[in-house]
Amino acid sequence: MVLSEKQKDELNRAVLDHLVASGYAAAASALRQEASLPAEEPEKDKFAGLLEKKWTSVLRLQKKIMELEARVAEIKVEARDTGAAGGAGGLARRGAAGAAEWIPRPPEKYTLTSHRGPITAVAFHPTFSVCVSASEDATIKVWDYESGEFERTLKGHTNAVQDLAFDHTGAWLVSCSADLTVKIWDFKSFECVKTLRGHDHNVSSVSFLPSGDTIVSASRDKTIKLWEVSTGYCVKTLQGHDDWVRCARSNARGTLIASCSNDQTIRVWNAATGECKAELRDHDHVIECVIFAPESSHLYLAEVANEVSAAGETGKSTPVAALGAPESLGPYLLSGSRDKTIKLWDLATNQCVLTLIGHDNWVRGLMFHPGGKMVVSVSDDKTLRIWDLKNRRCAKTLQAHGHFVSSLAFHPSAPYVLTGSVDQTIKVWECR
Repeated sequence: MVLSEKQKDELNRAVLDHLVASGYAAAASALRQEASLPAEEPEKDKFAGLLEKKWTSVLRLQKKIMELEARVAEIKVEARDTGAAGGAGGLARRGAAGAAEWIPRPPEKYTLTSHRGPITAVAFHPTFSVCVSASEDATIKVWDYESGEFERTLKGHTNAVQDLAFDHTGAWLVSCSADLTVKIWDFKSFECVKTLRGHDHNVSSVSFLPSGDTIVSASRDKTIKLWEVSTGYCVKTLQGHDDWVRCARSNARGTLIASCSNDQTIRVWNAATGECKAELRDHDHVIECVIFAPESSHLYLAEVANEVSAAGETGKSTPVAALGAPESLGPYLLSGSRDKTIKLWDLATNQCVLTLIGHDNWVRGLMFHPGGKMVVSVSDDKTLRIWDLKNRRCAKTLQAHGHFVSSLAFHPSAPYVLTGSVDQTIKVWECR
């Protein structure tokens, strides 16, 4: 591979930074002369420690390549043993079916310890084998979830970090805090590149719209704000809740935003206009979390809803406006509450179509299983639960932590689940 002139220049500057930091003055002086580098680096911060970071990334990628090569070898053996009757197609079908039914199994693969306060949020990187955690200790930490190794700490917030999320590329990380700010981090340099100010109270939730160009935040100031990533400007403020907005999430197309609040309601908003399209009521306590169902699960959820309706198990809601045809908008929504229940909502009718009962304390986190037919939840009852939607029951309960379980993440394509707890630990669970 031949480096471009720009790449050569950046490599020379990174090497120079390493030589200077290591005290190799003569070598640094010789490199400056031979490579015609300035005596004072105008972009010193950009190249500080860059060589070490790249070296660490190379080692991690080498390890990943070796693991993948080993797995490929295993699959070749499995394919050969399958025989002509099944063939590679049969193996692929069985692998896909298995992935659809993956669930976390005890014991946990790793327990990650380094935070000095309760864990508030966890998230997987969409590409690399790393994850991030947020804590009331005002820091964000980066971990390798396949090795269980701690990688680095991101500092910048001055109070509890409440939530975080990657954009779809993994290039950007966004976080929010009780310090009233939202921060955007460059995940290559691990530097905070923008601080967004506008909320008047604790910022409790943050995420990217699927396009990656807009951030959605929710706050104790009773508002949801939309921020333009490129400029850092607040482009829209959604008002309507009567109390602390705990969580706000968009559908897969970025056309709708759902928010939940201490006022015991869920509101569904048109992301483009900011208009509140529906207000959903059925919970009896603070609603902690809300999430849209993946579009791939809509047909299955429609079947489940029809079965529940036929059995006469319906809920109540207060519609403000109809959302339109399910074909054009994501029609299903899931919510978790301090009333210890999880509810499934059909947004084509604004009706609660299913209530899952089983947790013994507040429901704090929800994820749809990547297969689309199960739901994973965590709670202050210290458990992680897997729910079978078709049978409307808890299929498995894991005693996850010794204290309240506050956060949850399910990797969209790899067999891993993360849980975070008030006990200051993150646990990595392997699925099979």
